[in-house]
Amino acid sequence: MALDLADYERKARESVMAFWGNREKALQKQIEAGTGDQSGRAAAVGGKNMDGFIALVMDLVEANGLPQAAVFHRRAVLTLPGYFRPTKLWDLLVVHQNRLVAAIEMKSHVGPSFGNNFNNRTEEAIGTSHDFWTAFREGAFGKQPPPFVAWMMLVEDAPRSRSPVKDKGHHFPILPEFKGASYLQRYDLLCQRLVQEQLYTTAALLTSPRTAVATGDYGDLSEMTSLRTFVTSFAGHIAAEAARS
Repeated sequence: MALDLADYERKARESVMAFWGNREKALQKQIEAGTGDQSGRAAAVGGKNMDGFIALVMDLVEANGLPQAAVFHRRAVLTLPGYFRPTKLWDLLVVHQNRLVAAIEMKSHVGPSFGNNFNNRTEEAIGTSHDFWTAFREGAFGKQPPPFVAWMMLVEDAPRSRSPVKDKGHHFPILPEFKGASYLQRYDLLCQRLVQEQLYTTAALLTSPRTAVATGDYGDLSEMTSLRTFVTSFAGHIAAEAARS
């Protein structure tokens, strides 16, 4: 049976418009209340910005043979056991017949600051995966096939995220592929290597300008980290789980 990609391109554009629209609304409310900041941090932590993509994942689960699976996306039911820490809060979980089918992180990064936040996201992504797979190895989820573990990142497409970045290697030179790479390129390298090193089943990078609030425009930097690769990989995993049921 062919995979059903659930009209993901249209839904992704709608999700992007909702992402930017929700940010604008949250920031405006904070400013009107006198508690906002011009950096947009309040909008970034509103908790609703990536909901459109969560809905897309839910549609893919139903379309590919697991309509009876439980998809969790409310904060109170998103914790999984860890190995280096007691629990980790994920953004979306799929559970079927007491098996963990998928665990997905959905993050975003909007300017004007990209440097420190990029490093924080990198450390978070690597640490989360290492903790998860160690817990999996130690039997925290029982005996089951490996679940689909993914990381999705939406990054603002802006002059600062596209501009070359200068780095100073005080003792040893940085790897050549990072020299002069923009933050968007660095995110793409990160996502590729997260998959190459088998830290995640797939890692997707979406780029989108603020003007996409009216258009839903988004892009990708490589086939390996594209939304289509994420969607097809996830749909295939769901179909395989359905075939086992």
